[in-house]
Amino acid sequence: MSETTQGKTTVSPEVLTTIARLSALGVPGVSRLAPVSGGVNRLFKRGAGDGVRIETEENTVFIDMHLILQENVNIREVSRNVQQNVARAIQEMVGMEIGHVNIHIEDIDYADSEV
Repeated sequence: MSETTQGKTTVSPEVLTTIARLSALGVPGVSRLAPVSGGVNRLFKRGAGDGVRIETEENTVFIDMHLILQENVNIREVSRNVQQNVARAIQEMVGMEIGHVNIHIEDIDYADSEV
């Protein structure tokens, strides 16, 4: 007996934003996400203020991550790890293709060490 599925599954942008945010925060060296102001996302409440901007076109996801890193980390390495982690999570959990994962380093969290 063959099983056929009728209908389709849709994934809200909020789900994609949550997956991207949690995947980025799971990477060593990422302190937190930087707030993003303005833009289309703010109008639609998608990723407004949480450091993630998501756009979808057909079955492809385009992601911009705004990060604040911990001090004394290799920025290039952390950025690459975030890109890989986020892309893998979206592909595995949702099955969508990744157009790009752009990383924007907004700041570094320095310890309260005044000289």
